[in-house]
Amino acid sequence: MQLSLFDISQPIIELHEIFEAYFACRKNKRNTANALAFEINYESNLVQLYEEINNGTYEIGRSIAFIVDKPVKREIFAADFRDRVVHHLIIGKLNHLFEKQFVHDSYSCRIGKGTHFGIHRIARFVCQCSANYTKDCHILKLDLQGFFMSINKNILFAKLKKFIKEKYLQPDKELVIKLCKQIVYNNPTKNCIIKGKRTDWNDLPKSKSLFQSKPNCGLPIGNLTSQVFANFYMDSFDHYVKHDLKIRYYGRYVDDFVIIHEDKEYLKKLVTKLSAFLQLELQATIHPKKIYLQHYSKGVSFLGTIILPNRIYIAKRTKGNFYEAIEKHNKIARDHKPTKEEQQAFQSSMNSYLGIMKPCKASQQGKYYKSYKLRKHMINKNLSGWWWNYVYPVRYEKFVFKKRIVKKPYPAG
Repeated sequence: MQLSLFDISQPIIELHEIFEAYFACRKNKRNTANALAFEINYESNLVQLYEEINNGTYEIGRSIAFIVDKPVKREIFAADFRDRVVHHLIIGKLNHLFEKQFVHDSYSCRIGKGTHFGIHRIARFVCQCSANYTKDCHILKLDLQGFFMSINKNILFAKLKKFIKEKYLQPDKELVIKLCKQIVYNNPTKNCIIKGKRTDWNDLPKSKSLFQSKPNCGLPIGNLTSQVFANFYMDSFDHYVKHDLKIRYYGRYVDDFVIIHEDKEYLKKLVTKLSAFLQLELQATIHPKKIYLQHYSKGVSFLGTIILPNRIYIAKRTKGNFYEAIEKHNKIARDHKPTKEEQQAFQSSMNSYLGIMKPCKASQQGKYYKSYKLRKHMINKNLSGWWWNYVYPVRYEKFVFKKRIVKKPYPAG
């Protein structure tokens, strides 16, 4: 390792931080081809990355672009593995500072504040606002149009730069700002690898594709930094709703947000006020066809569930997507013996849906969210018998691989 490549008298990002970011990154991506190729010589690769970051020669590599259909059709850009390490490095340095600033009720990409937390918070808000379902209250649910593709990079980076200068007190501050600028302004469409067919994009709305986004707009879906930076981008809106407008019952997951209030007319007028703030401050637009305003007794669809008084149901689309995922893996099993990668893909897919559908035991509202019979029925009725040779469901909450018993030969004589 040659440290002479850069001036070690200047504040640098330490080598152990690069290694820590790598180990955090590979937890969920270790079996991808990109990660495996990196891991063969990971020590020398990380030292090289360390040198490039500190001597100013680091450049972002090519992303892989593809389309996924579930839960909804989306465009994904998978960053090169070494770039993902940098993403984890940056988020590892900044996330604890973000958490101090975020409001309690933003639920996306936060430890302990995922979909289950968001679902049960909204259910609790409805119960509280309606005085345990004895008084009238109404639910306003709004969605932003083409959110990730409309994020203005100039606004985002200006906010990030100001935040880091004020809140981040480590000596590598300027280097962190420089890396954030590279990540924010990187345009993955310029040098990407297309996975699949170009026709996969044919029926994708223009507002959902980086290839169609305005100049200096849009973050790639699929990167850790995109998720966290998007939450940071919306933070000023969260504070506006909670502190300026003093709205008590509010929750947001990415670009879906819900407000509960006793007065329906107040909520109607509120839409115009929120729209003006979003357009002026963030250049974001409320989707005109996704404005939902109903009495609480009608329920509300939120994060794959239907929230109703005293109960929460799994939404039909979630159940339908789960069934289609099972059929997709059954087809593989009927066609050939699944490879190790296909078996792991099966486990990841099934556990993702089971994770969405299982109740949140820690929640005070958990008693309303019962899906054990549904999960058991979906698996027992639809899953191909072949998969039972390799995996089994633990309480129908997750699939684990069966341990293989290797018979040892008897010793000679």
